[in-house]
Amino acid sequence: MGAQKSIHAGNAKIDFNVDFTHKLCAALMLHSSRNTDSPLSLVIGSLCIKHPNLFGKSEKLDVLWDKGLYDSNVLIAYRKPRPEWLSQQSFSIQHSVSPEIGVHGVPVDNYSRSGSGGVNLCRFSAGLDLSEPASSNWSSKTSLKFEHVRPINDDGRSISRDLHGFPVTCSGGCHDSMVVIKQESRFAKASEHSFTRFNLQIEQGIPLLSKWLIFNRFKFVASKGIRLGPAFLLTSFTGGSIVGDIAPYQAFAIGGLGSVRGYGEGAVGCGRSCVVANTEVTLPLNRTIEGAVFLDCGSDLGSGRYVPALRHGKPGSGVGVGYGLRFKSSLGHFQVDYAVNAFQQRTVYVGFNSIGS
Repeated sequence: MGAQKSIHAGNAKIDFNVDFTHKLCAALMLHSSRNTDSPLSLVIGSLCIKHPNLFGKSEKLDVLWDKGLYDSNVLIAYRKPRPEWLSQQSFSIQHSVSPEIGVHGVPVDNYSRSGSGGVNLCRFSAGLDLSEPASSNWSSKTSLKFEHVRPINDDGRSISRDLHGFPVTCSGGCHDSMVVIKQESRFAKASEHSFTRFNLQIEQGIPLLSKWLIFNRFKFVASKGIRLGPAFLLTSFTGGSIVGDIAPYQAFAIGGLGSVRGYGEGAVGCGRSCVVANTEVTLPLNRTIEGAVFLDCGSDLGSGRYVPALRHGKPGSGVGVGYGLRFKSSLGHFQVDYAVNAFQQRTVYVGFNSIGS
C-alpha cells in the first residue's frame, strides 16, 4: 500500500514514493524495543529529484532520499559532462543511518537469524568519483572520499562501546575519520550460452591526521554461468581481506541472503578475511516459473578473533543447502528460497526485484 508520483518542474523530474506496506508487515512479524511514537516512523518511502541541465551546460544534479523502518539515506550527486574519451567526474555528498547487524548482531534460533546488538552507524562521506572510459569488456572507477563514522545506539545517542562493553570504533572514541582511495575494476563477458563476471575492489586509508585510520582492504567477486541443456548452472566465489587499522564495522560479515543462506546476516562469522562460495542450478518448470537448488558455504578463515564474532558464539564457518522458486512477470522477478543450515534450522527468504532496479 502506498503512493507513487512523478512531477516535471521545468527540466527537473521529481519521483515521489511513499509506502506503508513494509511497516505493517514488520509490525506483525518483528518485535522492536525502539520508540516508534513519531508519525514519521510509519512511513517508508523515497524521494528522487533529477535535473539534467543545472547551469545550462548539461550538468546533472541528482538528489535521492530513502527512508526505511530503522534506516535512512540522503545522497546528493553532481556530474559535469566531459568528452567520452576522458574520465567522467561525479561529486557526491552522502549521509546515512543504518543498524549494524552483520558484525554486532547476536545470532538466535540456531544461527538462522541475527538480533539487534544495539549498534547503529551514522555515516557521512564527501568526495569525487572518476569513471574511466570502458574498453572492451573492462570498466573501472576510482574514488577519493572523506568518511566520518559515528556509532549510535537505538535512541540516537553516540556510543563508544557496545552492550558488552567492547569498543565499536578503531579510535576507541565516539567516531572514526578517514580518507579513502578506492579503485574498482569490472569485467563482463556474455554469450548465448554462458557469461563471466569479475569485480575487484581495493581501498586504501590515508592517515592525513595521526588519529585517522590507515588500512588496505580488498574484495573480489568472480561468477560464471553456463547453460546445460534446459538447466542453467551459476557459480560464484567471493573473497577479501583487510590489513592495518580495523574498526569492527569494517569486518567482512558472512551469512544471510547473498552470502550463506540458512543463516542470519553475519551469523556464520565475521573477521579480517573471508571466503564464500555459491552454487545454484535452475530449471524451467514453465514459461514464467523456474525451480532452483543451491549450496552455499563460507568461512572467516580463523580471523574472527579480531572482531566481536567469537564472543557472540559465531561458528566461523557454515554450509547452507536448499531449494527455491523463481517467478518472472512484467512487473519484475519474485524469488522464494527455503534453506537449511548446518544446525538443521530452516529459513525462508522472499525477494522481489523490479524490472528497472
